[in-house]
Amino acid sequence: MSSTDAAPEGARKRRLPSRGYLVTMGTVLALAAGLGATVLGLAKADEAVASYDAASWVWSKGKGEVSRVNGVTAKIDTRVDVGQARGHSLEVSQSDRFVILRDVNTGAIGSMDLKELQAYWGQQSSPGIGVSVALHDDSAFVVDSVQGKVQQVDPKSLQAIGQPVSFPPGITGGDFDGKGRLWIVAPSEGTATAISPAPKSTEGPGGDPQRVRTEQVGGASHDFTMTTLDDGIAVLDRTTNDLFRVGDTPTSKTTLPLTGPGVLAPHTDGSTVAVTVPATRQIVGVDPQGTIKAQFTVPGGESQLQPAVAWEGYYYAADTDGGTVHVFDQSGAQQKPITFDRPGGSLELDVRENYLFVNAPGSPIAQVVDNQHGVRPVDKYADDVLGGDPPPVKTPPVTPPPEKKKPNKPVVSKPGAPKNVRAAAGNAEARVTWQAAPNNGAEITKYVVTGNNKTFDVGADQRALTVTGLTNGETYTFQVHAVNAKGAGPDRASNPVKPTAEVPDPPGTPVAEAKGDGTVTVTWPAANGQGLKIDHYTVTGVSEGGSAPIGDTKGASMTIPAGQLDFGKQYAFTVVSVNERGAGSKASAVSNSVVPFSKPAKPENLDAATVSDKAGTIKVTWTAPADNGRAISKYVVKAGDKSTDVSAGTSATLDGLGTGQSVQVQVVAVNEGGESDPATATARTLAAPTLTITGTDATFNTATLSLSVDAGGGTATCTVSTSAGTSSGNCSSLKVSGLMAGTDYTFKVTAKNAAGSVSKNSTKTTDYLGGTATCINGKTGDQKTYCNKDVDGRNGNEIFKVTRQDDGQQAGWVENGTHLQAYCKDSGEEVYAFVYNDDKRSTTWIQVNYKGKTYIPLAWFNIDGGGNDANLKYLPNC
Repeated sequence: MSSTDAAPEGARKRRLPSRGYLVTMGTVLALAAGLGATVLGLAKADEAVASYDAASWVWSKGKGEVSRVNGVTAKIDTRVDVGQARGHSLEVSQSDRFVILRDVNTGAIGSMDLKELQAYWGQQSSPGIGVSVALHDDSAFVVDSVQGKVQQVDPKSLQAIGQPVSFPPGITGGDFDGKGRLWIVAPSEGTATAISPAPKSTEGPGGDPQRVRTEQVGGASHDFTMTTLDDGIAVLDRTTNDLFRVGDTPTSKTTLPLTGPGVLAPHTDGSTVAVTVPATRQIVGVDPQGTIKAQFTVPGGESQLQPAVAWEGYYYAADTDGGTVHVFDQSGAQQKPITFDRPGGSLELDVRENYLFVNAPGSPIAQVVDNQHGVRPVDKYADDVLGGDPPPVKTPPVTPPPEKKKPNKPVVSKPGAPKNVRAAAGNAEARVTWQAAPNNGAEITKYVVTGNNKTFDVGADQRALTVTGLTNGETYTFQVHAVNAKGAGPDRASNPVKPTAEVPDPPGTPVAEAKGDGTVTVTWPAANGQGLKIDHYTVTGVSEGGSAPIGDTKGASMTIPAGQLDFGKQYAFTVVSVNERGAGSKASAVSNSVVPFSKPAKPENLDAATVSDKAGTIKVTWTAPADNGRAISKYVVKAGDKSTDVSAGTSATLDGLGTGQSVQVQVVAVNEGGESDPATATARTLAAPTLTITGTDATFNTATLSLSVDAGGGTATCTVSTSAGTSSGNCSSLKVSGLMAGTDYTFKVTAKNAAGSVSKNSTKTTDYLGGTATCINGKTGDQKTYCNKDVDGRNGNEIFKVTRQDDGQQAGWVENGTHLQAYCKDSGEEVYAFVYNDDKRSTTWIQVNYKGKTYIPLAWFNIDGGGNDANLKYLPNC
C-alpha cells in the first residue's frame, strides 16, 4: 500500500459497486431456485447476508456450479448446482441486497433479493457480448452498448424505471463509481457521462434517470477503456495514451509512456490506477496527481496479460493462459507468483472487502489473498459443505488433456496499408471508411487520416471518420495509414470526392438476421436518391465500444460471410446510401442487434478408454470446444452401434458393446447452428483374459507357478486349485503350500475379469523328503560301540522289508549319518531308540529308498528340515 492509500487496519471496508462483466469469476450467486437453496440451506438468513461482505461466489464452468468462498477461512461453505448454465459464460452483478445474473449465451437475466430470499426471473436480453447489467445498492441498469441504450430497472422485478438514456451506438463502460453514479463512455463523441438513478420515493424510484455530468475525455472516434473509482472514473484514450481522471475534483489528464494500446480493470480499489498493455506485458501505475508510481514489464512473453489489479500496494497481473498471476510491489520488484496447475482457461481476479479472490474457472481450485498478501488455496469441490457431492463412484482415471503447444512469436514490423479505403461526399463533408490493416505482429494503436490539410487520429476499433468543413464542388482525396508499436505503416488513398448539397436520403432502418451457417444478412428499404441514381450502399457494423465498415453492395441487402464478424459478440448495423456522383447520405438508424453464430467447433482432447470393471463398456471424455456464438445444447456420443446424448458435462459411459470389441468413437457438439465436425477416437472394450503358464517349480511341500496374463484391458484376478486346496494372488506368480512330498499334482489356474475367465492346467511332482539315519554311541560300557556296526539281535539303524523288527525280514543296516530318500510313512511296531537318538520312541515307520522300498523306524530316522520331525506331516501315508 502506498502512503497515500494508508489506512488503519480494519478501518477501510469499501463496498465496490458491481457491474456484470464477462466472467466466470466474481460474486456469482446461483440461478433461480439454486440460489434460494443456497441461502435458505444455511439455516440462518441473517448469517447468509452478514457473511456476504467477506465472501465471493466463484464459478466452475465445466462442473456447472457456483461455490461460495469465505475470505476469512479460505474455505468453501456452500456449493450450488447451476446445471442450466454449465459451459456458459456469465455476467454477474452483486450488491449487499441484490444479485443480478445474465447468461451471455442465452441473454436471460435473473434477480435475487437477499433480504427476502426470493428469486425473480423472466427478463430477456439479446444474447452475446454487448449487453451488461450494472448494480449499486438498490439501483440497477441494463446497458445495451451496441444500441447505445441505458435503461434503469428495478433490481427486484427487473421492470423498467423511467425512460432510457440514449447515446450513439457503440458505447463502452457502464459501471457505477463508489458514489452511485453510472458512467458511460461514447467513443464516437470522445465523452464520458455520469448518470444519476431516478430519485426514490416512499413507493420506490420515480421519474427518469438523469445525466448529471458530461466530460470530454479524448478525441471523437478514438478507442477508450475505463475503470470506476471511489469518486468517479479513470478513462484511458487508447488512441493517444492519455489517462483522464473524472470526479468531484477538476478533471486531470496524464499522457502515459505506453508501448501499445492499454486496458483497465473494470474496478479499481484504492487510488492507484493500473494500466496494462497486454501485448507487450507492460504495467504502469498512476496516482491521483498523475505521477507514475510504477512502471515495469512482466517477464514472460508467450502470453498476453489480462488487466492488472492494483491492490494494497501490490500489482496482480494474470496471464491470459498458463495459470499464473504475477505479483509485484510498488517499486516493480517481483514477488512470489500465484500459480494454478491446468487452470483450464483465463484466471479471474475480484477484490471484495479486503480480500482478493482468484479463480480458475476450469479447475477445482480458487485462491484467496488477504490484505497482507498471504495466499491460501481453496478446494471448490469440497464435499463436507452444503451442496457437496455424494460419495464418489470409482471410475477409471482420465488422461488429462495435453497442454497446447504455444505458437511461435511472430516477426514484428510496421503495419501494412489499410484495405478498401473509400470516401463518400456529403454536404460540405466527406465520410471516410476503411478496413483493418495487417498489424504485422503488433497491435494497431490508431489510424491517421489526412486530407484538406488536416490530420485526424482515429481509434483502431473505429475505422470511420466524417470530415466536416469542406467546400462543395471542390475535389478531396484522403490518405489513411495505421500505426503500431513499430511505427507508421504506408498510406492508402481514397477515391476522390466532391462534396455537394445533392445528397441522397439515408436508407430506412436496416434489419439484421444471423444465420446458422455463420453469415449475417442485413436488409433495408431502398433510399430516395432525390433525382439521382443510388450507385451503392455502405454497411457499417457497430459493436461494444467500436464501429467498422463491413463493405459496399449495389442492392438493398448484404450477406456478411461467416468469419468476418466474431461469433458470440453482438453487432448492429447502419447503412449509408451513395449516389452516382459519389455523394453519401447520413447514416441510417441503427438496426436490431444480432449475434453471429455457426455450428460449434469440433470437441477437443477426445479420449475413449476401457472401463476395467464392466464388460462391453467404454468411458468417453472430451473438452468443450468453442460454441461459436450459441450455447451447446448437447453432445452426441457414438460408439459402434450405440449412441447417447449428453446435455450436461463432457463425459459419457456407453455399455452394451461386445466383449473385447474395438469400436470407433465419435463425439459431435450441437447448437442452434447444427452439429460440429466429429471428434474421433478408437476404443476397445474389456476382453476376457488370456493365460499362459510359463513355468512350475516345486519343493517338497510347495509349488510356484509363473504366469503370463493379458487382463484384456482391465484388471484380472487369478486362482490356482489342487487336490490340496485353493490359493489366489498376483497374476504373475501363484504359490501353493501344504503339499505332500513326492506327490503328483495337477494345478488348475484360472484368470478372471469382468468380461470372462480362462483356465489352464499344469502337472508337477513335488520333491521327495529325505532324512538321516541316526544312531549315536553312548558314553559308557557297551554303549560306546552300540552303533558301530550291524550285530545279531537288535541294533540301531536297521532296515526291514516290513514295519516290524523281524530278523527274517531285515534288509540291511546303515551307518550313522546316512542320508536316505523318504517315500511315505506307515504304522508298525513301536521302537525305542534309548540314548542313541535322544530317547526317541515311535510306532511310525518311514519307507525309504534302500535296496528298493524298505522301512526304517522313525525312532532311528530324523526327517530333514529341523528338529522334532516337523516336516513329517508332509510325507504321505503309504
